[in-house]
Amino acid sequence: MIPADAQVRLANAGDTRALSLVLARAFRDDPVHRWILPGEFDWALASDAFFAMVMRDMLRHETVFTTGGCSGAALWIPPYPEPSTLFERLAMAARWYSALGRRASEIGVQLTRIERAHPREPHWYLAVLGIDPRHQRRGLGSALIAPILARCDADRVSAYLESSKQSNVPFYERHGFRVLGELAIAGGPVIWRMLREARA
Repeated sequence: MIPADAQVRLANAGDTRALSLVLARAFRDDPVHRWILPGEFDWALASDAFFAMVMRDMLRHETVFTTGGCSGAALWIPPYPEPSTLFERLAMAARWYSALGRRASEIGVQLTRIERAHPREPHWYLAVLGIDPRHQRRGLGSALIAPILARCDADRVSAYLESSKQSNVPFYERHGFRVLGELAIAGGPVIWRMLREARA
């Protein structure tokens, strides 16, 4: 059951710091995130910096959702995203290499491979969904993805994601997603590709 105090809203630039810390905590044991930032890093600082980088890039789509208390976030990419400017691409590249160091190229290759496995038809892509561990199992994840899933149904557009944990697959299945297949990251974990077709 979705809690009455979920108060889902669009995130803004002022939420970046709070949400980067929340996502770092939420993904502390995530296999893909641990592959991106292995133990050789000062993990807490690197994870915070990584999600701050992701947040700054994703906010331009105006489809990042959070709660009143910034206890979680859902980061979506729309079917027809506004192309980034040259300045934005250069700034993102600089942040990417600053956050990931010498592994930036290796990670970029694998993430490009994952992106190429996306469905060909236009779709909403759930890039990140994370809830502060202190607030998990209260329905906040369901509340955070509800606005875009409703929009998918209204517009007759599918939604897509990759689950980095098999244990999270049933959660997404309850929201209408189905597993398309598994994809192994070279030198890293397996992810589950999931698609949700629009409901009548």
